[in-house]
Amino acid sequence: MISGFATSEGTEKFANNSNANQMNFKKIQNLTLSNVGIGTYLGETNEETDLAVKNAVKQSILSGVNVIDTAINYRAQKAERSVGRAISELIQEQKIFRGQVFLCTKNGYVTNDADINQDFWEYVKNEYANKGVIKEGDVTSGYHCMTIPYLNDQLDRSLKNLGVDCVDLLYLHNAVEGQIRDVSKDQFLKNLKLVFEFYEKKRKEGKIKFYGMATWECFRVTNDNPQYLSLEETLDMAKEVGGENHGFRFIQLPFNMHFDQALLKKNQQIEKSKLSILEAALKLGIGVFTSVPFMQGRLLAPGAIPEFLNLKASLRSLQFIRSTPGVLAPLVGQKSNEHVLENLEIMKIPPMTEEEYLSLVKKLTA
Repeated sequence: MISGFATSEGTEKFANNSNANQMNFKKIQNLTLSNVGIGTYLGETNEETDLAVKNAVKQSILSGVNVIDTAINYRAQKAERSVGRAISELIQEQKIFRGQVFLCTKNGYVTNDADINQDFWEYVKNEYANKGVIKEGDVTSGYHCMTIPYLNDQLDRSLKNLGVDCVDLLYLHNAVEGQIRDVSKDQFLKNLKLVFEFYEKKRKEGKIKFYGMATWECFRVTNDNPQYLSLEETLDMAKEVGGENHGFRFIQLPFNMHFDQALLKKNQQIEKSKLSILEAALKLGIGVFTSVPFMQGRLLAPGAIPEFLNLKASLRSLQFIRSTPGVLAPLVGQKSNEHVLENLEIMKIPPMTEEEYLSLVKKLTA
């Protein structure tokens, strides 16, 4: 097991030693993080993909990316293992040390293990039900479980998969989206408070540094939607549980040039002001990582997004997202050497200035 976690000194040293443009790093929570991260969502559950993901993670880190995003259910636990092997090899090769990389994972979805040759529900029965980790009624119709025994089991498995004794950021994965069809909103909020209490306990134990919510709908829909969450009220819950030194410091949500709700929809209220979720996050000091920068490749098709800055489609998409106020980094899913090289050309050029960004948005929305 690799000990440690991302540190102020380590991440700053990573940025300073990187060949990336120095403007492609942002400071948050005393950490220096790249404004592009690598995601590990898609792929077959085979050894060929294991190798491709491991190599893509290594290549991304060596290209100046120190934000790595995964989840226990991605590729049925194999994504975490590929990430763990990548970090372990780079440390063994003395190319990085643990304090330089910001490692994020997620739990909440019910998952099997692709390395164990069992049917999904057979695995769930053997590993969770028979061992008392879950009981009848714990799993929703969305294959989601946010009971404390289950989340505790999943965190321990994630640490083992990743080969580390601490993750820098643990997200509760699509909690509202996975629960709300089967659980009342009031009950959901009570359950969420219990999860935050559990995460704070794990922070004290040194197993996680920060926690957050990786979401799809809840921070982008209108407040009359059952899936809606107020970021300020969620933050207040974390403060009630963990005090001012609470660990709820990050969220994740979809954002790109087509999924623009995070930028344009004024669905969050702080005092008397109506704000977008990105504006609210900035005001409240919450870091935002964004998913689906290419909409799983659909935005890379000719004509899918406007031409600007004489960049390839993938780089235009990343440049727009990472230059948006309130966004820390888009998370790029990439496996092939060719795609990693192409996408990470973005690390050689700085993000747009605020003036350039506002001018582009004005042009695109005219």
